[in-house]
Parts: sequence; C-alpha cells; structure tokens
Amino acid sequence: MNGSSWGVADLPDLGDRVAVVTGANSGLGYVTARELARGGARVVLACRSEARGRAAVARLLAEAPGAAAEFGRLDLGDLASVRAFADELPYDRIDLLVNNAGVMAVPYGTTADGFETQFGVNHLGHFALTGLLLPRLLAAPGARVVTVSSMLHALANVDLRDPNSRRNYRRWIAYARSKSANLLFTHELAHRLGGRLLAVAAHPGYAATNLQTAGPRAEGRRGTERLRELANHVFAQSAEAGALPTLYAATAPGVRPDAFFGPSFAMWRGAPAPSWRAPWTVDDRAAAALRSASERLTGVGLDLPAG
Repeated sequence: MNGSSWGVADLPDLGDRVAVVTGANSGLGYVTARELARGGARVVLACRSEARGRAAVARLLAEAPGAAAEFGRLDLGDLASVRAFADELPYDRIDLLVNNAGVMAVPYGTTADGFETQFGVNHLGHFALTGLLLPRLLAAPGARVVTVSSMLHALANVDLRDPNSRRNYRRWIAYARSKSANLLFTHELAHRLGGRLLAVAAHPGYAATNLQTAGPRAEGRRGTERLRELANHVFAQSAEAGALPTLYAATAPGVRPDAFFGPSFAMWRGAPAPSWRAPWTVDDRAAAALRSASERLTGVGLDLPAG
C-alpha cells in the first residue's frame, strides 16, 4: 500500500493505544499528536517548555473534545531530563513513539552534556529516549518507532571521527548529519529488532513551521527570518500536510521495517509516498558504528536481540 490518496480520514481506530510524540507543542508534532488523539490514542505531548506544552494540551483538547492527551516535560538536550521523563512516564507499555522534535541550522552550541546542539538534540536525545523506553515498546504488540528525518539529510553523511563538528562547524552540514543519523538509527533498529518492533522514518518535505525561523530569530537576524517567513508562505505546504507522512508511517497497514516516507511530489509536497534516501543511510556497518558511538556518548544501551 502507498499513501497516494491517504489522509487523516484514513487513520485506523487507535483506541487503547499509548503514543508519545516529542516536540508536540507546535508544528508537525502538534498536528501529529492531535490526529493520533482524534483517532483514539492516549497521547503524551513530550515538550521542553512546560508552559507551551500545557498550552498545547489545552488547545488539543479544545480541538478534539473527548481526546486523551497529557503533557510530559522532556528536554532532549539534557540526558538527565530524558531519563527523568522515561522514569516518570506512568505506562507499562507504549504502542507508538514519534521522535519528531528537532532544531535546524542553529549557531554552534552545545547541549547540557556537551554535544553539538543539532547532533545532540536531533539524534542523541532521541537515541537515548528510544533506548530507555525500549522495554515498554517491546511489551506492546505491533509497536512502532517513527523518527522524523529530512530531505536535507542528503547534504551530508554522519562523521563519527568528529560527531560534534568541533573541527569545522557548518550549520547546514551539521543539520544534515543529524538527519542522516536519524535514518541510520532507524536502519539499525529495523535490522536488529526483526519483527518485534516496527522502526520506520518520515520527512515532511517543505512544510511551514517555526523550525525554519527559530534559528535566525534567536540570532537576531531579522532579515533572514522575514525571508524564511515569506518562503514558508509562498512555497511550503501546511503543517497539517507536512505531518501526513509521519502519521502514515505511524498507523498505516502494510508499512515495512526501515521504510522512509515523504510527500509524493518531488519529496516536496503532496500525499505520503515512499521517499528516496541517500545510500549511506542503509549501510549496515555505518549503522552499527553509529549505535556503538551513541551508546558510549549517552550511556544508554540498546539491548536488542541480534538479527
């Protein structure tokens, strides 16, 4: 099955499912959480800001009366916060984890644990979260882990000789490396978990969210911020449309392990469809090397069965 005419009306009944969506206070994450909740899932909106996260829950419950949604504080740039979130999550099983949160093309900085911000938040934070929640994912028959990558992953492969870009930081290359890491992580999960858990990935194409403007706004580059706002208005599809590949990957029947979905028209916009990915993101040795490095950096092991 492909998603050539797939929309939110095609979501299956998600009653009795528990879903965790990171970065769910706005943009793609919020739309993903809202539609999963409308489908009947109990959704945890995992957000860094408590104020924005609780406001998003209130908005979701207003837009989807009768839905089950709650806030959980999660800062992917702080491994102590990741551990606390996992420890405090009050569910014995998790049916769906959507690794959606991310930062894009920000100035050089480091996380609370000293990792380059984009690699630390986009990959290592989600790697640790997935590892910590893995026993509860494996306890749910048919559980899925959906990791949101980007078509811009094609700009660069992961460099494990310098994962934190200390030698030569270029913001877009660092972003691309983090998004390639998302795909390699998905490949490793799919390869090692076999039929016990479905690990897939998605990307939104070019969707209008605050991801494009957050970096220049933080730096005070008002001109760049306005240009990106204009580009979002003219060229981008909506967050509602951009979330469809993620929702398809998370819920559609017939999805295969390690699949990668994006918009059908030139990876840019349109209904969900299988997406092209760079060949380095399906390299078994590279995926295993990234897993080993990520385990060492985060202190979180993925105790997965071989094969």
